Amino acid sequence: MTRPNRKSDHLKLWAVLRIVGRSRAVLLCAILIIVSGCQHFTRKSADVPYLQAATAIKYPELDQVVDPVAHFTPRPVSLTTGVPTEFREISLEEAVKLALSKSTVFRDLGGVVLTTPGAVRTPLDPAIQETDPRFGPEAALSAFDATFAANLFFEKNDRALNNEFFGGGTRILRQEAMVYQAEIAKRTPFGSEFTLRNFIDYDDNNAPGNAFESAWNFNVEAEFRQSLLRGAGIDFGRIAGTSNIPGVYNGVLVARTNTDVSIADFELSVRDLVDEVEDAYWNLYFAYRNLASRIAARDAALATWRRVEALRDRGRIGGEADKEAEAREQYYRFQEEVENALSGQLFDGTTRSETGVYLAERRLRYLIGLPATGEAVLRPSDEPTRAEIFFDWDICLEECLANRAELRRQKWMIKRREMELLASRNFLLPELDVVALSRWRGFGENFARYHDSAPFASALGNFADGNFQETQVGVELAFPFGNRQAHAGVRNAEFLLARERALLFEQEQRMVHDLSNALAEVERSYRVLQTVFNRRQAAKERTEALQAAFDADKVPLNILLDAQRRLANAETDYDRTLISYSDAIRRMHLVKGTLLEYSGVHLSEGPWPEKAFEQGVDRLSRQKVIDNKLVPTHRVISAGTAEL
Repeated sequence: MTRPNRKSDHLKLWAVLRIVGRSRAVLLCAILIIVSGCQHFTRKSADVPYLQAATAIKYPELDQVVDPVAHFTPRPVSLTTGVPTEFREISLEEAVKLALSKSTVFRDLGGVVLTTPGAVRTPLDPAIQETDPRFGPEAALSAFDATFAANLFFEKNDRALNNEFFGGGTRILRQEAMVYQAEIAKRTPFGSEFTLRNFIDYDDNNAPGNAFESAWNFNVEAEFRQSLLRGAGIDFGRIAGTSNIPGVYNGVLVARTNTDVSIADFELSVRDLVDEVEDAYWNLYFAYRNLASRIAARDAALATWRRVEALRDRGRIGGEADKEAEAREQYYRFQEEVENALSGQLFDGTTRSETGVYLAERRLRYLIGLPATGEAVLRPSDEPTRAEIFFDWDICLEECLANRAELRRQKWMIKRREMELLASRNFLLPELDVVALSRWRGFGENFARYHDSAPFASALGNFADGNFQETQVGVELAFPFGNRQAHAGVRNAEFLLARERALLFEQEQRMVHDLSNALAEVERSYRVLQTVFNRRQAAKERTEALQAAFDADKVPLNILLDAQRRLANAETDYDRTLISYSDAIRRMHLVKGTLLEYSGVHLSEGPWPEKAFEQGVDRLSRQKVIDNKLVPTHRVISAGTAEL
């Protein structure tokens, strides 16, 4: 889109006006139009820098700079940098240890930290859930903390009144007043409320009916309120907390359940990280073995090519041009496979790839928290299992249904729904509260006058005499007709509980299905490992025999080249099947919930605060013996922070 030529338009307008008439008014209007148009065009030009600055992308300035170690990463090794000469032997145990000690974020090879960083798990998640000021256990307990509130106001009034009754006998009221109020309120999980209030007011006015020109009131009152139906009971208080809305539950038991769910998620994240580290470790092992097999095949093809070349140079049978080209093609085919086995190849930039030493080594480095490039290339020092391992089905089934963190997490969710259903039924009851109030009053001309024994000389003195006391006892009843919200809350809680139970049932069925597949895979991979071993041995013996026959000019070249290819494929398939057998064993432990124990990893909650130990001692002291068993008289909830 082009900018309109305003200058040419103005010249045309000027010419038309001169032709139409010579009137000065017309000329003046034309000049005003031209000037206004030029100013508009100039203003548009001046707005360009402003628009550029306003629409430019802005970058935030962080208060604390992130560690810039990523900015100093050296160039990674590749086919153009030459073959590395330094290697670092690393065991699987060391790799897992590095991954757990250096993981500020639980890493994965799928790039979730870039696409959806909010879904990434970190070791800080249980602590974040524990210390959540909205839904954490401490936040739930804070609803039962004693609170203090106070206010103080001064007034000076000077007003004319139409009725002297409202002015205490005068129509011109002049008044100085002060009001002070303070209270301490405490809620309990039993549905009780305790309140202690103090009320002080000072009044100095010109009403002729006053006994004193100024007077003080000093009042102290204590109020007790106990819910008898809705909101009553320690179970409801610890589940719903201070919530008065069905479906909204913020009690300490719900908060602690959320923390337990977060700890289960933390364990799952640790397990998945260990699983990925072990998978990357054995992939690197396979990459080295595959590279060695490809190098051996390439060297054999090179020796064959050189022999055919020598026959061609001497003009002997077997050195024909087509045979030399066929041997040369075989050599370059294996050279291509060596280069791919050394470097690796990415197909979509992230996950789908062909395993290579450099690529597998970088992936392992990323998972265990090492820089992408190091002075020495990592090389596995452990060997995969070759022995046959038997798994007892009944024991594995029992371990699977007892140890899986997913089931424990789901059971916590069911427990939470059960508690929410219990609390939702409480909302069906009407509100019936017992209220008791006791008030002590003090009145006097002065606030404090210790040497005057007159009855109303001092408000504090009159309060101390205890002559003016008031009490109030009563009940309050309230309920909505139909109570549809509470009934909807109960039905919703029942549906949520039914859903969580159905999920638990389906999870158990799926885990049994996965366990069956894992056990069958262990048995299949070991049987195939034996078969591939025999195949490799046969391919090796056939190649050796054909090589000897070829050297004696008894077999054609193409048969030897085919044998070399078969041997190379058999070597690679054997190494791949060996790693597949190790993966099947690891998968079996993963499915039956013992992967962390199998890898030597143990989780525990971090140190608790001293107050938690004090509460534990207090709880133990409050236990009583019933039928030779210790039974707690109350429950104290303490929580620690899970950490690595």
